[in-house]
Amino acid sequence: MTTSTAIARLNAADPDFARHLDHLLSWESVSDDTVNQRVLDIIKAVRERGDAALVEFTQRFDGVDAKSIDDLILGRERLELALTRITQAQREALEKAASRVRNYHERQKQDSWSYTEADGTVLGQKVTPLDRAGLYVPGGKASYPSSVLMNAIPAKVAGVGEVVMVVPTPRGEVNELVLAAACIAGVDRVFTIGGAQAVAALAYGTESVPQVDKVVGPGNIYVATAKRHVFGQVGIDMIAGPSEILVVCDGQTDPDWIAMDLFSQAEHDEDAQSILVSPDAAFLDKVAASIDKLLPTMERAEIIKTSINGRGALIQVRDMQQAMEVANRIAPEHLELSVADPQAWLPQIRHAGAIFMGRHTSEALGDYCAGPNHVLPTSGTARFSSPLGVYDFQKRSSIIYCSEQGASELGHTASILARGESLTAHARSAEYRIVADKKGN
Repeated sequence: MTTSTAIARLNAADPDFARHLDHLLSWESVSDDTVNQRVLDIIKAVRERGDAALVEFTQRFDGVDAKSIDDLILGRERLELALTRITQAQREALEKAASRVRNYHERQKQDSWSYTEADGTVLGQKVTPLDRAGLYVPGGKASYPSSVLMNAIPAKVAGVGEVVMVVPTPRGEVNELVLAAACIAGVDRVFTIGGAQAVAALAYGTESVPQVDKVVGPGNIYVATAKRHVFGQVGIDMIAGPSEILVVCDGQTDPDWIAMDLFSQAEHDEDAQSILVSPDAAFLDKVAASIDKLLPTMERAEIIKTSINGRGALIQVRDMQQAMEVANRIAPEHLELSVADPQAWLPQIRHAGAIFMGRHTSEALGDYCAGPNHVLPTSGTARFSSPLGVYDFQKRSSIIYCSEQGASELGHTASILARGESLTAHARSAEYRIVADKKGN
């Protein structure tokens, strides 16, 4: 295997830079017709045949010899058993990460509020947790216990009544770390099902799988496509694209550190994107050398190489000011400000899922245990989206209570506007509450 890379080199001074950058950033998440139709067929089968369809699909797609839905349900005692099957170091790491994630998200919790106007009218907002949330977790060897913590803990902090987890066990392969994480995070029920069928079961419910209000968690193209189709029946977190990292560096960080930070996303999959932006051309050369030096030492070298060659880039900019402009243009999932004074540049960052400040703050810390959520907007959607949080598991209801005087005052305004829209019943409904003045008019 040849492990040297041919990472793209771009220069912001190039007249064609914007076009080259757009091409580099482009990524299509749209399912092809075959995947789309297969997912629709699966959803239809689950809606019509419930548990029986889940058992059939799990046998067919996951190679699990399940006789009935009972074979696909894990009780709380099984999750607790998983805690005893992992190492003490793993358990302590999970518990420490969970504690930090919980502590951070406790600060996001929103409370109901109201205020009273002079005439006694009360306006406000009632904040209520979802009744039930569904958590999709990839199964088998590509399992991420950290994702269990990041998705389940905010739901629990929000006060969600029940968190239901679905996780496939291909060929019966159970990941004890994932189950242990579910135990620590307070997951209430676990079903060992996956794919589009699991998303459909959560969205519509079956005889055994309860219908949820929102489906969160990462998955493959079938899972993503199913989430698109059930949106509206249930809420979803997002349709996530490949993982991304953008490192902005002033040229003073160890180039080996930067190369490994780029690898940390490239190793996810071949479509992941790793970009370095710096005003120092010599430093870009050093990082390119570090990439070639370190790549042969990586277990996932072939994946990293494909990612770096296909979607990676080293971008030279005029100065740090232009680096900030490029960062905002890219709107990355993960942004590392590997500079001497990151705080000075932070006000200029408008679009990023998570911002890692300073030379010592690697993106990997955010993935596992820093505390903020690692479920982040990708593919430029940080322009209008936020990390997963407690607020995603709470909904808000407006509160309007009018005093007699308030209803009369507002009735005049509502009447004028309603008649302007030719909605006479609206107008008369408001007018009924208008109190006649002292002259009897």
